[in-house]
Order: sequence, then C-alpha cells, then structure tokens
Amino acid sequence: MTGTGVATVGNCRIAYRRAGTDGPPVVLLHGAGIDDATVSWRHTVDALAEEYRVYALDWPEYGNSTGSVEHTIDAYVDVLDGFLATLPYDSVSLVGISMGGGAALGYALASPGRVDRLALVSSYGLGERLPEALTWKHLSQIPGAAEFGKIAASVSNRSVRAVLDGLVADADNLPREFVDDVRAKLKTPRSLQAFKQFQGNELSFSGRVATNFVDDLDSLAVPTALIHGKQDPLVPVEWSIRAARRIPDAEVDLIEDCGHWAPRERPQRFNDALLERLPGRRCAPTIEYPDAEMPGLGSVGD
Repeated sequence: MTGTGVATVGNCRIAYRRAGTDGPPVVLLHGAGIDDATVSWRHTVDALAEEYRVYALDWPEYGNSTGSVEHTIDAYVDVLDGFLATLPYDSVSLVGISMGGGAALGYALASPGRVDRLALVSSYGLGERLPEALTWKHLSQIPGAAEFGKIAASVSNRSVRAVLDGLVADADNLPREFVDDVRAKLKTPRSLQAFKQFQGNELSFSGRVATNFVDDLDSLAVPTALIHGKQDPLVPVEWSIRAARRIPDAEVDLIEDCGHWAPRERPQRFNDALLERLPGRRCAPTIEYPDAEMPGLGSVGD
C-alpha cells in the first residue's frame, strides 16, 4: 500500500509519503536545497515497502509541507519529534541524507530509546567545516541570487545537469527521471526559501558550521550505518569514516562512482546497502578501510 498523509506538528502541516503494511517502521529524512521526500527517496520508498512500514516526510516549507520554523538542525529535531509522536510506534529506524542525516543524528543522540537503527547518508553534522560553506554563505546574502540561479538552472535539462555536476559523480549519465525531478523543484516558486534560511542559520563567514556532533559520537547508543559516495564533492567522505570509528556500534559503506546523492545516483546499490542494515535483515559485516585508502585523513578533524 502506498499513499500520502499530513501530520500537524506545532504550526506546521507535515506532508509525508507512506508505503508498506507490515514490518518495522522506517522514517526517511531528505536533505536541503532542491530536495524533498520524492526527490531523494523516489526509489527507496518502494524498495523498502515489501518488508517495512515506510514514512518519508517533507520538512517544513519543502515539498508539500507548510508552516514556519527556524530552519536549523535543532528545529528539525523538534519537528521530527513531533512527527514521530503522531505515529503509533514506540521506536522507529531513521534514515537521513545530508541535512536530514544531521537531524536524524541529533534526534538519536537526544532520544536513543526511540531509535532502533540509524542510517546516515553523506550526513551533515559530522564535521566542523564544509568545503563550500563560505561560498554558500556569501551567496545567501545577495538579494535575489537564489531565485535568479533557480531560473537560470531550470532553463533546460542540460542546465539542470550543470547544476548537479557540483553534487554528483557523473552528471552526464544521470537518469532522465532524476533530472526531471530536480528541474520540477527548481521551477517551483519559493522552493529554495527554506534552504536560504538554513544557510543563514547554520553557516558562518568563518567557514564553520553551527551543528557538529563529532564530540558526542562516542555516546551514541544506536546501531548506525554510514553510507557515503566515494566521490562526494559536497560532504567529505572522511567525515563518515571518522564517525564510524567513534560510534560504538557502527559500520561504513563507501559507494564507488557516486557523489552526494547515492539514493538517486546508485539506487540499487544504495537500497541493497540500506536493506542489509535495517531491523529484521542480516547485518553485513563491518567493512574495514586501511589508512592508505582514506586520503586526507590527517586533516579530518575539520
């Protein structure tokens, strides 16, 4: 069974996709920017539905959700807490990509008893500096820059691929359906307003980010999988490698020929990796990566 729903959380109406009729509950959390539940999780929802009860929500002012929040990780943790309170489960598994990973991790640290398993996909919140943070911060201060950029980027599928080239491993070979989903988001009015506010709240002119859970990872009491595209140009792959070493019960899975958007760049590979690590499935053995395979690890403290 697949469908949609709306949950009231504070002054927000949180839209979500739902699928599956049996099995443990799994909640999918999308990222920032040109994203929503359909863009990141189009293939994952169906892949999980045969064995799990799946919920993929849109954050406030993303997708079909309405209402206003501060657009910080702390605020999203509160929204997630309110959303989960509307579901009939004592605990769920959380899967979050990028910004959604930061929110999932923040919630798991605050309420470990409510989380069965945690999957962090190219996750925000695992380091002090993002490579492009300073550039984004400056652009967010220019009036009209986001809207002008959206218009220019949405002119054609070729222009959309040019935008995605800074996020994925191989923009030329992306499936047409993925490009169409992103183009539709770019053409949606005000679809970057929430992200612009998030940039203003979470990024600084020093290049540092506001949310960094690295010092808390050794206290995380939830089995955790860290899934990361090896060619991610946005979030350093070393963040996930380091986090897997610090979290007491964790494993890391690096996906070849993949950038920041694993669920759409390598959907089958990503879905297989996720299914192996959710409740009710046999967990894959921990993958060890020798130091020689982790370039830049000496500066991973950032």
